[in-house]
Amino acid sequence: MMLVISVVLALIPLLGVAWIVFYGSPTTVDGLFMSLILLTISGILGMNALFEMRKGKASSAGKPGLAARTTGPAAGGTVRQGKVQEVVFFEANVGQPNKSIVTLSDGGSSPQTLVLEGDMRNALPVGQKVEITLRKEVGRSVLVDVSYS
Repeated sequence: MMLVISVVLALIPLLGVAWIVFYGSPTTVDGLFMSLILLTISGILGMNALFEMRKGKASSAGKPGLAARTTGPAAGGTVRQGKVQEVVFFEANVGQPNKSIVTLSDGGSSPQTLVLEGDMRNALPVGQKVEITLRKEVGRSVLVDVSYS
């Protein structure tokens, strides 16, 4: 749908350029700049249509890749639950991801220590019982979902 809208909107400024050429004066400053502005708008919307078309081809060709992106226990996501004991945030150097070390306790068993990408101090408040869903990305754990109980 977005592809059709982008193509239609890309053709409308071209009609304006044709109108300027046939009925206006393309050699005046007004005609020249209006033609340039309309061609720029048409080019931007045409590129948007091209990107939409490429995105459509990529999604139709890679249907299995769509299922691989979904998270959850069945799709490779890890679910951990417990009470948040401690969240320690470490700011990394430029170009490196920041990390948080989260300690979860289940009451009787030994606490679990998780290393997560990003600042988790606000997402995982200390003392709150949580159930978190994690996703592995290039050797790092990324927080996908949090439910509080």
